[in-house]
Amino acid sequence: MSTHTHQPRLPFYKLGGKPIQALVDFSGRIKESSIGPALAELIFLRVSQLNGCAFCLDMHWSALIKSGEDARKLNMVAAWQEAPFFSPRERAALGWAEALTLAPHPQREADQDAAFATLREHFSDQEAVEVTMAIANMNAWNRISVGMRNPVPA
Repeated sequence: MSTHTHQPRLPFYKLGGKPIQALVDFSGRIKESSIGPALAELIFLRVSQLNGCAFCLDMHWSALIKSGEDARKLNMVAAWQEAPFFSPRERAALGWAEALTLAPHPQREADQDAAFATLREHFSDQEAVEVTMAIANMNAWNRISVGMRNPVPA
């Protein structure tokens, strides 16, 4: 049984001030980067799945639907390795998102190296850094939203 309530622990958007605004700006800059908003949102969605952030899942799924992304494809993000809907570029980004989000350990170093090698096959140096920044950004948001019990809007 879940102990979560639908009430946030603290009004972090109001109390976060400049750091929260910086994170909002960071998210916007990632969407404006060379990886583009569609791939950024797809990365945000997968990282949010891995972190179990219901608020962020709802937000990024909705943003992708509004942008015209196919709902069937989005329903398969958790199974991207098996599903036929993802380009090699998207697969590389999703693999890297998993490698970074699943808290790398020395035992997983080979997996992380493999994911990075695949990333490099499909992304320029600049884009690889931007994908990495998108992953870091969403991990930060997920930890804030989960930690503060940010409720899913009605």
